[in-house]
Amino acid sequence: MTKNNNGANLGFENKLWEMADKMRGHMDAGEYKHVVLGLIFLKYISDAFQAKYDELFARQESDYTDPEDRDEYSAGNIFWVPREARWDKLQAEAKQPTIGKLIDDAMVAIEKENPTLKGVLPKDYSRPALDKHRLGELIDIIGNIGLGDEASRSKDILGRVYEYFLGRFAAAEGKGGGEFYTPQCVVKLLVRMIQPYKGRIFDPCCGSGGMFVQSERFVEQHGGRLGDIAVYGQESNPTTWKLARMNLAIRGIDADLGRHHADSFHNDLHKDLKADFILANPPFNMSDWGGQRLKEDVRWKYGVPPVNNANYAWISHFIHHLAPTGIVGFVMANGSMATNTSSEGEIRKKIIESDLVDCMIALPGQLFYTTPIPVCLWFVTRSKKADKRKGLRDRKGEMLFIDARKMGTLVDRVHRELTNDDLDLISDTYHEWRNTGGKYEDKPGWWKSATLDEIKSHGYVLTPGRYVGAEEVEDDGVPFEEKMAELSASLYQQFDKADQLEAVIRKNLEVLGYGK
Repeated sequence: MTKNNNGANLGFENKLWEMADKMRGHMDAGEYKHVVLGLIFLKYISDAFQAKYDELFARQESDYTDPEDRDEYSAGNIFWVPREARWDKLQAEAKQPTIGKLIDDAMVAIEKENPTLKGVLPKDYSRPALDKHRLGELIDIIGNIGLGDEASRSKDILGRVYEYFLGRFAAAEGKGGGEFYTPQCVVKLLVRMIQPYKGRIFDPCCGSGGMFVQSERFVEQHGGRLGDIAVYGQESNPTTWKLARMNLAIRGIDADLGRHHADSFHNDLHKDLKADFILANPPFNMSDWGGQRLKEDVRWKYGVPPVNNANYAWISHFIHHLAPTGIVGFVMANGSMATNTSSEGEIRKKIIESDLVDCMIALPGQLFYTTPIPVCLWFVTRSKKADKRKGLRDRKGEMLFIDARKMGTLVDRVHRELTNDDLDLISDTYHEWRNTGGKYEDKPGWWKSATLDEIKSHGYVLTPGRYVGAEEVEDDGVPFEEKMAELSASLYQQFDKADQLEAVIRKNLEVLGYGK
């Protein structure tokens, strides 16, 4: 069985996806997404509830615990699931024509009993367009996820399946799907670069919440605890905001995503937040972001961004929300590194002269579902001063450029993925460059540490290819004269063959009556 770069067993998830996708019929992926993910979420919270219920039931005679005592569940941060909404009840009715209404009623009951889920869960399973026979089959498929495993293992599997399905729906939906999903390898790279061990983490265009999931996973993998980071997010799309709420709930991540969806530019829900870590993949080249109504905004410290492109509005928004020693890593369209359109070039110049940019990475193409074109990663920090506590050296007036365009592996005809080795190489290079005692060295064609003066000499263009140069080619020891003699002989042979081929073609044309 194959594995993806997070070690997940793709044989299991892929088989499950194929089974579920057969249930889709004529429903498009965007619509079907909410059907499937809503059921996985329902199965998850029901399993978590049932595990606690069984524990309390086993203890009730010895310490008089009541398995129906709601306080026992809230103390363990477990959603209360009413009797009529529990998975075993629904699966028992899966073959009934009324199953759609039963699921809708279950979702309503869960939202009523758990105010934090109000308005989040899908509640249109009873609609006539949804085939109830196939819905019942889908419930049976999802009902078998994690079957036979201990409760904690079952929950982990459900969370993994949810994340895997998000990616598959993004691929199935194409451009529209990528709006709520950033490829996992890109999220992992951002997290490994900024290393959010402890503090406030923020994503003002959080999509389905993948940045937060990977950040919490990073903390736990490095000896931290769930909750070491305080999570803040915002999302403008109402259905994507709901996906994020469900995704984070499945992972047990307590996040402040606001009480509703909202536009970060025109309704900043975290106006006073100064974050230690910011991770983001904003929509590229937004032309209708309403910039004409924000000309005097306090966030435009380095210049007013153009009204027909939001790229530099996003960059300014990130910097505005950055704590004094904070760092931000974000995805941006390649054009942002060199554009001089409208005010963009001047804003970039001021950001560079303020010594905020720490690292630029050029990524290979075909990583994203939204676009086949390559994108880049920006890393911006307010402080490049030495910090002995964090093991950081003084980097004032320096910037690292990494050209990763030749990295990655094709996973299908149109999509590429950065491998774990790629992620390690890129992030290790960055940390060796910025850390005290790091063994960093420039590598032509791949990475280069440049000074502000060098960047100024390139007109404040931040494209890594301008700085890293050409990759060194190993000398094969063959003298130049010998190489030229060999190449020339080969070239003259090709000339002779071309003459012979031309003669044959001319003769054939004459036979056909087209000779000169």
